[in-house]
Amino acid sequence: MAPSLLILTDFFLAATRALDYATNLAGPLGARLVLLHVRRDSVLDPEMFTGSLSNLNKEAIALALSSIAGNLSVPVVAEVGHGRVAYAVADAVSRHHPTLVVLGRPDTEATPDELVSTTALDMLRTAPYPMLVVPHNMPTTRPPRRVLLAVDGEPFSLGQHAGAIRHLLAALHAEVTVLHVTETATAAESAAAALEIVQRTGLTTDLVSPVRTLSITAPAPAEAILQVARPADYDLVVLIARPRSFLGELFHHSVTAQVVLHSAVPVLVLPAV
Repeated sequence: MAPSLLILTDFFLAATRALDYATNLAGPLGARLVLLHVRRDSVLDPEMFTGSLSNLNKEAIALALSSIAGNLSVPVVAEVGHGRVAYAVADAVSRHHPTLVVLGRPDTEATPDELVSTTALDMLRTAPYPMLVVPHNMPTTRPPRRVLLAVDGEPFSLGQHAGAIRHLLAALHAEVTVLHVTETATAAESAAAALEIVQRTGLTTDLVSPVRTLSITAPAPAEAILQVARPADYDLVVLIARPRSFLGELFHHSVTAQVVLHSAVPVLVLPAV
């Protein structure tokens, strides 16, 4: 079966950016798209997907999905879910087993992090799965090639997702730079240790370009990652998110959350097992 990418859409700008980006990813991967719209029909729905909810009726939603699917250059199926987004996505994932869940990040820069409750963050807490978050103001939708892989210096495993992510990086002909932000170790020691950890996972096994390393000393890892991951230098940031990153009460203060909320380039979050 061909791989698939699950795209979450509410027909607003951020979702359109994410769909464009996913369509360009699908080509190199030979993937089909699963387009999912979730009707937010719960009166207790606490989420904020785009800052304003789509209130289209069933007929309008069906027409919009059909129009979008008809204009795409890759195979696509469209579905409508109901209720809380995170649970609807988990249901779709269980049936389609996509390589990634792709969604747009709305404009929340004027809102304090503690008050932001985006779909991406809620999904990480509810059903962690490889997730690509595309900023609403992405200037380009070409497939990413310059990849910044940020690691924390501790061994990790991606479990069942390792093979699919390795294939993704190879299909994109990715030029990977492994970044480790440290407070104490020397740059040379830190870079070598971080590279060895990544190589053990097999993620970089099929890459043609040599993997580069970068180690910087900084007290705040999230800020350091955001400073390095400039659009002029990188097309994609990859984060390894451990369970403690999205299960704790202070999730909004985690490195994962801060980078997802503020990165100028798309962020691929890979939950470690």
